[in-house]
Amino acid sequence: MLRIFHDTHYDFIRPWRIMVGVTVAFITIGIGSLALRGVRYGIDFTGGTLVQLRFTQPPDVGQLRSALDAGGVHEAEIQTFGSNRDFTVRAREAVRNEAQAGSADSVSVHIDSVLSRRYGPGSYTIVRTEAVGPRVGGELRRGALIAILISFGVTLLYLAIRFEWRFGVAAVLATAHDILTTLAFIKLLNLEISLTIVAAILTVIGYSLNDTIIIFDRVREDLRQKRPESLYATLNRAINETLPRSVMTHATAFAATLALWLFAGEVIRPFAWVMGFGIVTGTFSSIYVAGPVLLWIERRYPRDTGLRTARKSPAPPARSGTRSRAPVAGARG
Repeated sequence: MLRIFHDTHYDFIRPWRIMVGVTVAFITIGIGSLALRGVRYGIDFTGGTLVQLRFTQPPDVGQLRSALDAGGVHEAEIQTFGSNRDFTVRAREAVRNEAQAGSADSVSVHIDSVLSRRYGPGSYTIVRTEAVGPRVGGELRRGALIAILISFGVTLLYLAIRFEWRFGVAAVLATAHDILTTLAFIKLLNLEISLTIVAAILTVIGYSLNDTIIIFDRVREDLRQKRPESLYATLNRAINETLPRSVMTHATAFAATLALWLFAGEVIRPFAWVMGFGIVTGTFSSIYVAGPVLLWIERRYPRDTGLRTARKSPAPPARSGTRSRAPVAGARG
C-alpha cells in the first residue's frame, strides 16, 4: 500500500469549495436539528436511575413501555442491551420524585413491582442498578465544556510556539469544525450524550490535531527549502508526501474502531460510532479546512519570507570563470 501511494501528485486543495459546501450543509442540518429538538442527555448529566433487566423470554418492547407508563414510570428510555432478552430502563430524576423515593434502590424496587405485576415473578432478574444525582450531572456538563476549551487553548499555544500563529489558528478552526460535525452526527443518529460520548469527542479532537500537525510539520519543512512555488503548491506537496502514512494510520484506526463496534457491546458501541466518524471528519478537516484557512490567512497577512524577497530581487552575477548556459529568470540587465 505504501508503494501505491508513493510519490503522488494529486491536487487535493482544488475542490475545497465543493467540500466546504458539503460540510456546511451537513453541519447546518445537524445543528439545526439540535437547536429544534435539543440534546438527548444520559443519566450521567440529567440525574436518574438506570436498571438493567434480563428476561427469561424476549418481551415486546411496546408492552414493556406500556407497563412502565401504567406504573408511573413515564418517559423511560428502554434499549436492548446485547441480546433480545436484555434491556436497560433509564428513569430520570422526575420518576424518583413521583415515587417519593430517595435512592436508586427504591426506584429499582418500584420498577420491580410494576414489572412483576405485568410479567409475573421469576420472569426476569435485575442485573444492576446505577444512580446519578442532578447536581453531579451539572458538574459533568461544565467539566466537559471546560475540557474542550482547555484543549483549544493549549493547541493554539503549542502550535503558535512550535510553528507560528497562522498554523495555530488554522488548526484550531479545523478542530472546531470537527466538533461541530461530530455533534451533528451524534444528533442525526440520535445518540445519547453520556460520559462515553464525551470521551469519544475528546479522542476525536486529539486524533484530528495529530493529523493536522503532521501535515503542517511537512509544510514547515518544505517552506524551509524555499522552493520557487506558492503556498498552495506547498500544501499539496505536503499532503501527498504524508499520504502513505495517513492511509496506513487511518485504515488501522478504523479497523480497530470497527472491531469495537462489532464485538465490544452496547456500552462501547456509541464510542465506536463517534470515533469512526471522527476518523473521517478529522482527515477531511486536515485537508479541506486547515489548508484553505491557512491559505486565506497567508493572503490577508503575508509573511515576510526570504523566498518572496528572492523573487523580487535580481539574481546575483555569475562568478568569474563560470559560464552561464542560460539567463537566470528574473535577472535584468
